[in-house]
Amino acid sequence: MSLLTVENVTKRIGGLVAVNGVSFAVAPSEIVGIIGPNGAGKTTVFNLVTAFLPVDTGRISFDGRDITRLRTDEISRLGLVRTFQHAQPFAQLTVLENAMIGAFARGAGRHQARARGREALHLLGLEVHSSIPAGRLSPAELKRLELARAVATEPRMLLLDECMAGLRPPEVATLVECIRTLNAGGIAIVLIEHVMSAMEALADRIVVLHHGEKLAEGGLGDVFGDAAVVEAYLGKETALAEH
Repeated sequence: MSLLTVENVTKRIGGLVAVNGVSFAVAPSEIVGIIGPNGAGKTTVFNLVTAFLPVDTGRISFDGRDITRLRTDEISRLGLVRTFQHAQPFAQLTVLENAMIGAFARGAGRHQARARGREALHLLGLEVHSSIPAGRLSPAELKRLELARAVATEPRMLLLDECMAGLRPPEVATLVECIRTLNAGGIAIVLIEHVMSAMEALADRIVVLHHGEKLAEGGLGDVFGDAAVVEAYLGKETALAEH
């Protein structure tokens, strides 16, 4: 049984069809990557799944429950939580206090929130920084803090939006190991990412979007062996040359 199911979802923004009839499913404890050129509709899909944007047509379900018309906070309380491309910590609060905010969002009291926050920081390798202001963290550490805040909500599934963007290879490797640890603990992961080394290391399956539509789905080798995917990324002449 799928944990998340997106069925024929469409979203129009102004005169643009940003997402057009997209369908995919994610099993419990699976890692699924979503890739595509800029403007392909990847983040819009996340916005629809988490109700930051309303769905025009189609259906989204989580653990067998229709969540298409639920609010963002209701979806989060079910255990479906997302991160954003640009980390926005509360810079004057400590790293631990930032992580605790995620637990407070799930209704935890202060003692429980502190315990959850510490555990999240441990999983993301940030516990040594727990007492310093978040504004003193490096960009790579801020990415992990954004993830720790989400982990403190005790999610069943995380939607990660370009959490590797701008990181150096060693920093990418650290975050890949953190995500593997979270997944091994039973959290399903859906990630949007342009860093293909991370996708290769993490994803069980890839969904390719282009112009708001699903172009391909399968293993990383399979989708990049697809002429339509090569054309979407590199242009038609390259695709013809490759084939």
